[in-house]
Amino acid sequence: MLIENWMTKDVVTATPETSMMKASKIMKEKGISRLPVVDERGVLQGIVSDRDIKDASPSKATTLDMHELYYLLSEIKLKDIMTRKVVTIRAGETIERAAALMLEHNIGGMPVVDEQGKVVGVVTDSDIFKVLVRITGVLEGGVQIGVRLSNQPGGLVPVLDYLKDHGARLMSLLTACEPAEVGMRDVYLRIRDMDKAALNALKAEMQKNFEVIYWV
Repeated sequence: MLIENWMTKDVVTATPETSMMKASKIMKEKGISRLPVVDERGVLQGIVSDRDIKDASPSKATTLDMHELYYLLSEIKLKDIMTRKVVTIRAGETIERAAALMLEHNIGGMPVVDEQGKVVGVVTDSDIFKVLVRITGVLEGGVQIGVRLSNQPGGLVPVLDYLKDHGARLMSLLTACEPAEVGMRDVYLRIRDMDKAALNALKAEMQKNFEVIYWV
């Protein structure tokens, strides 16, 4: 699953000279929580989040009057508060890589840039959720089965053959890279709904022949 197929391509950006007040208004109007800051060529210079703006805003306990407050907010530029060392990714990389970077850096999204550093998109945790929903097939219903199998080559074949022989239609298949036990791995399969009696029989038979972790 490539980032270019899931990222937001119509990116809202600002410049280093954009005022903090204007940036805050843009984010509220567009319903976004981060704003890439680019130069006149579209090359990424930094990024500003709603948290950055909140941290840079005067406290509610300020003694400034309204005119002074608005003047201050209009004078603060994004170049003064933006994060300059930005975590980025390329459009040709995978969604999994984006998810790993977000977890590593504890961020909810990042700009997607090309070879020249120009912003071509934005990928967020919401995009990751969309991918998870798509690849699991959860919105199409069905039954998910967790099975613990040998990590040896061909260890998955008996399960797939068993499902096929019993008329089960596979919707998705995921497997954990980290083994739950030495020499074992957890596999998560989603099959389409079946007749209740046939489904109950399949469940009972699978529990006899394989180590079923769960059946949902």
